[in-house]
Amino acid sequence: MFGAQYFYVAAVVVGFIAGWLDWRSGHIPNWLTLGPLLAAPLVHAIVGYTQAGHNAAVHALLFSILGAFACGAVPLLLYRLGAIGGGDVKLLAAIGALCMTSVGVECEFYAFIAAALYAPGRLAFEGKLLSTLGNTVSLVINPFLPKARRKEIAPEMLTELRFGPAVAVGALIGVFLNWRGV
Repeated sequence: MFGAQYFYVAAVVVGFIAGWLDWRSGHIPNWLTLGPLLAAPLVHAIVGYTQAGHNAAVHALLFSILGAFACGAVPLLLYRLGAIGGGDVKLLAAIGALCMTSVGVECEFYAFIAAALYAPGRLAFEGKLLSTLGNTVSLVINPFLPKARRKEIAPEMLTELRFGPAVAVGALIGVFLNWRGV
């Protein structure tokens, strides 16, 4: 097993632990996300240095940090809009730091696809699909309507979806598809 594959395994393990905890409790703990987020760039630099010297260490450090920023940018915007939780942002940034930029963004992309495929099925099973779609249309067009014609949506009409399990699936798919490329 080569250096990058250890980081890939760590990303999948972190993703699945976070997914399990989020599914069970609705909370992703800081120790699970901040530990890898802070340690991954340093460990990438150490591995890079031992394998190829100083330039490889700097390269690995910078691409790990860039991976964290690249994978955290869109989730941070969604967090600021109230669409996802802070634990999801930190989890995706940690996955980006572990997998570096391209594989991290790919894992994030697959996580969003997994959530997009899961959500309608769950809503249909609960009998909420049509009302949720109607609320979504209202949320999208409300900013373009005059205040008198805007539809108010009560907070209890909004549906919550825990994103941690989707991140676990996204990490698994992203790592699986890139495993041989290492």
